[in-house]
Amino acid sequence: MEYRTLGKSGLQVSRICLGCMTYGKPPAGQETGPGRHAWTLDEAESRPFFQQALDAGVNFFDTANVYSSGASEAVLGRFLKDAVRRESVVIATKVQGVMRDEPNGKGLSRKAILFELEESLRRLGTDYVDLYQTHRWDPATPIEETLEALHDAVKAGKVRYLGASSMYAWQFAKALYLADRHGWTRFVSMQNHYNLIYREEEREMMGLCVEEGIGVLPWSPLARGRLARPWKAEATERSETDQFGKAMYAKTEEADRDVVDRLQQIAERRDLPMATVAMAWLLGRPGVTAPIVGASKPRHLEDAVRALDVRLSPEEVVELGEGYVPHPVLGFS
Repeated sequence: MEYRTLGKSGLQVSRICLGCMTYGKPPAGQETGPGRHAWTLDEAESRPFFQQALDAGVNFFDTANVYSSGASEAVLGRFLKDAVRRESVVIATKVQGVMRDEPNGKGLSRKAILFELEESLRRLGTDYVDLYQTHRWDPATPIEETLEALHDAVKAGKVRYLGASSMYAWQFAKALYLADRHGWTRFVSMQNHYNLIYREEEREMMGLCVEEGIGVLPWSPLARGRLARPWKAEATERSETDQFGKAMYAKTEEADRDVVDRLQQIAERRDLPMATVAMAWLLGRPGVTAPIVGASKPRHLEDAVRALDVRLSPEEVVELGEGYVPHPVLGFS
């Protein structure tokens, strides 16, 4: 395993981060809604993947309060408490999504942040979160209120570092500027939607992150599995039931086919899984620290870790990029 500092911080994270959206069945009566999925694994099914990650040298685990109504945090927290010393791992979680059907049950207000942080800590079974991230931009709350509340959480010792997830580059630039202006704790990372068939982040966000020393943690690095198998391969349970993924990529499917076909050709020439080649491309992009990898089969994590030893030639990088066409902006809501 390789490790890098996260942005301009001193925090060392593995170059592969295990994304935990797949783990932890939601409580009875809460099986539907944001953050709930038909392919989610129960606790007994989830624990081998956490162990596989540790055995591979992964020290970085990413979850969110909204995943399975908090069950993802709970199963991750129980496993880590049983398996490792707290200080040996980096736990990242997120706040903003709908947790309760009430006026303050979502968002990035001071009230929501401070309450949801305590709830996340309780479920994770820890006194602090290493990386606390805003899951999305909250247009209903002044960003100054959000930033000051996050800063106070850091100064209270309940959060070590702050990160953000998908938003427009102007929004992220504004947040960084205001934090600097007021002396508040700065974001050190950006978790954004970035992969071979969605490169719109290269227009502004990636350049901003490189310039500002922000660590980039791409989510959906394999485009919800579309970069892990040949075009129109046999459907999986996730591809059949993943309505969010269908909505993101449905309008550009034919345009994406050329990229997927090129990826398959390079993978076959290299005698490598398509997922490994796609991950190798992403790991080689400027600013990328650690892609967020979801795994529901052991080979998913194996293919991702294997990518650390793959170096694509300049010609292969050009070949992969030649078929790309511009996409609508996706993943900010």
